Amino acid sequence: MPKSDNQKLKIFYILDYLEENSHRDHPVRASELISMLDRQHNISCDRKTVYSDIAALQDLGVDIVSIPGKNGGYYIASRNFELPELKLLIDAVLSSRFLTEKKSRELIEKLCKECSVHDARLMRRDVVVSGRVKSMNETIYYGVDAIQEAIAQNRQIRFRYFDWGMDGQRHYRDKEYVASPYGLCQDNENCYLLAHSPRHGVTSYRVDRMAEIQLTDDLRTPCPELSGKALHEHANRLFQMYSGDAVDVKLRFHRSLVNVVVDRFGKDTMMIPDGEEHFLFTVRVAVSPMFLSWVIGFGGKAKILYPQSVIDRCRELCREAMEQY
Repeated sequence: MPKSDNQKLKIFYILDYLEENSHRDHPVRASELISMLDRQHNISCDRKTVYSDIAALQDLGVDIVSIPGKNGGYYIASRNFELPELKLLIDAVLSSRFLTEKKSRELIEKLCKECSVHDARLMRRDVVVSGRVKSMNETIYYGVDAIQEAIAQNRQIRFRYFDWGMDGQRHYRDKEYVASPYGLCQDNENCYLLAHSPRHGVTSYRVDRMAEIQLTDDLRTPCPELSGKALHEHANRLFQMYSGDAVDVKLRFHRSLVNVVVDRFGKDTMMIPDGEEHFLFTVRVAVSPMFLSWVIGFGGKAKILYPQSVIDRCRELCREAMEQY
């Protein structure tokens, strides 16, 4: 590249270097910028030119702080993402089971480029999180993108669906699936597609077990149960995406489980005191084995009070489990 062209790019090289290397505790000196321009880009300049370029970037709105004195220099004070925000995003990537370890590392590297090299060293952590098994489906990232594109274009999708066999290999189901996608939902650290199926109606699919996702030319089947506010309400009723009849269930919980109820059903859940140690609440949920197991898991601290049909199903589930032992 001719030297004159390099001169035109000089201010961009300075900005790029400051974004990558400057930090409040490690300001970049003018002499360091002059050396970088000469060594990496064959650009000769003096301090006065660097001062002028820094001032131009500040006029443009870049938050560059100038520290006077012998040990002073320049650093970018505010960025697209603040450090606590980046840490929060990295923690979300680390804890997400539906992202593969490879994709998690790639995303973390990209997030680390949004801060200085000094902060990036502090944020690079081991992707494997204790107690979590990362997804083994490398294509899930592109699957999510295809689903979102189908939702935006109001089109149906076709895909293959597979189960994991005892041999550790994928075993594809015989038929090809067609569905009208309406939303993506995370539950129990997995990513699910909420959709309308011609065969099952309103249903859900594990995105990490979907493959060969393609958009069709057909418009989505209208589904009021998954449109607008109803989509959020439907997702809240499901337990680990297991479907079931939506029923108003009245429960009696020990007061030590208030946080559990708020985490699961939200802070707007009406909780009515019942004596000194318990409270009552009613929620509309899809009654499935997963919901019943959730209640049973709290032992004597949780009890289903109504309706009787749900109580009977809970008893039957307990009976079946006891017969195993």
